[in-house]
Amino acid sequence: MRTIAACLFLACSFASGQAQAPVSRSSQQEGVDQRIVLEVTNVNLLFTVTDRRGRFITNLTEKDITVREGRNPQKILQFSAESDLPLRLAIVVDSSNSIRDRLKFIQESAIEFINSVMRPEQDKATVISFDTAPELQADLSNNIEQLTRVIRQLRAGGGTSLYDAIFFASRDKLMQDQPRDKFRRAMVVLSDGEDNQSRYSRDQALEMAQRADVVIYTISTNLTRTETGGDKVLKYYAAETGGQAFFPFKADDLSQSFENIANELRHQYSILYRPEPLRTDGSYQEVQIVVKDRANLVVRSRRGYYAPLL
Repeated sequence: MRTIAACLFLACSFASGQAQAPVSRSSQQEGVDQRIVLEVTNVNLLFTVTDRRGRFITNLTEKDITVREGRNPQKILQFSAESDLPLRLAIVVDSSNSIRDRLKFIQESAIEFINSVMRPEQDKATVISFDTAPELQADLSNNIEQLTRVIRQLRAGGGTSLYDAIFFASRDKLMQDQPRDKFRRAMVVLSDGEDNQSRYSRDQALEMAQRADVVIYTISTNLTRTETGGDKVLKYYAAETGGQAFFPFKADDLSQSFENIANELRHQYSILYRPEPLRTDGSYQEVQIVVKDRANLVVRSRRGYYAPLL
């Protein structure tokens, strides 16, 4: 039982895009206990490829791709183009006192995103606001009317717990639907990027998002046209998870950005590989995906994963 419990823990904690857990069974003579051994050995990662103008490249094959962990090239076991998987979205809305004068903009932005991206027949979204603490406004739902209503009802006030909100949305909501490889998980954060109230750190929140296979897209409420510390935080989350950061000045500017996000979520490639060497120390492993002989192409993916911990 200890072996099974330990292996099950690994299967849940291996944040590699998706931890694959093939099951092998060894049975002996009748009357002898059967053992079930779960081996967590494979890494699954999603990525998008565009040209320098942002146009999606959709005709790549496995032979076009190289994957490396550090300096070590990896053998790709599976390669596929994923275009139509259901989305699981978290709309994370800053409702703290620091954005009081931009709350209407944030609400309009969130509603525009839901209306332009969600397909009610297969996608679901959750709405989470945060001031002093994160608060669930709407659980995962395909009811666009309900999601819109709770966003319009938000009121500003209190401190700012951005990191806690990202942590909560990743762990408690976007991890719900399984298996992980059957859904796309994305988070849209509408905020100034400042934090003065969280229990979790910036990097603890990022680690949880990575463990949940979440791509983070951020929309800044900064109107000054001068980069702030909060803007840097928003860029950091987007870059580390394979998303993008946007800095619009009015809701009308967002239409093209939302269309780009929707297209990106439905024009992703998926690769599966077995890490060589395989590490089981819980360490963070950097991964690089490149397109062979195409230096003009841009690959966007999460930058790594956490190895299982024995």
